[in-house]
Amino acid sequence: MAYLLNTVPGPLEGQVLAFAHRGADPERENTMGAFRRAVELGFRYLEIDVRTAACGTLVVFHDEILDRVTDGTGKLREKTWEQLSRLRVGVKGRAGDDDARLVRFEDLLTTWDDVHFNVDLKDAQAVEEFVRIVEEHQAHDRVLVASFNDARRRRVTRRLTRRMLTSAGLASTAAFVLLGPLGLMRAMSGRIAAVDCLQVPVRQGPIRIITPGFLRRCHRAGLQVHVWVVDDAQEMHRLIDLGVDGLMTDDAEALAEVMRARSVWPQR
Repeated sequence: MAYLLNTVPGPLEGQVLAFAHRGADPERENTMGAFRRAVELGFRYLEIDVRTAACGTLVVFHDEILDRVTDGTGKLREKTWEQLSRLRVGVKGRAGDDDARLVRFEDLLTTWDDVHFNVDLKDAQAVEEFVRIVEEHQAHDRVLVASFNDARRRRVTRRLTRRMLTSAGLASTAAFVLLGPLGLMRAMSGRIAAVDCLQVPVRQGPIRIITPGFLRRCHRAGLQVHVWVVDDAQEMHRLIDLGVDGLMTDDAEALAEVMRARSVWPQR
């Protein structure tokens, strides 16, 4: 599996993959500045979100509404890329900060040839443009498609000319967590969900998801487990020792330091 470089054989065989969640820079999440900083720190896996602008452009952005993190207002899907390109993410008034600009998915994908992207498709309209971009740039081995919506993920895989790795959506993940102890993990991963990894929090409400038994069942079924979002260094070490396959963080420096302490950094 070319995307998962920690599989056997692979250049990162046996290592935990380090993902910069939205660029791991909360002050300017999902911006070129955040992604560039993460890559400079040694990250080669970036977790991103994409949404569709009014003109059909695929924009790297998490929220449906612009207000929380930008100096704009309203719904992203109602703005053209020309309008969105003028906005800045982060502290109000930083109009001259080009690193705080929004970025198009295609521009981000083509900035580096050795960076992998974990792409969460946030709207149904993103499917066609996402497939077009991946196909045009033959980026199947550098992109993993994720979505809380399992049907959306399946729509992508049906349209691709080459296989791309995927992670489970909300319904599939719930099935793995709840039915896995009944011995159905392998059947679900192969025939029902058709996914390559699960991306989950340590716990969901009162339910602790990341346990030795859960990891053991996933690995027996050939599934990697990536955990989000972990910012505490002690917790990072604990999860790595437990056997997770990937960690997503909003604190790039903390995860880089943990990986450096384990002599597996930078992750190239």
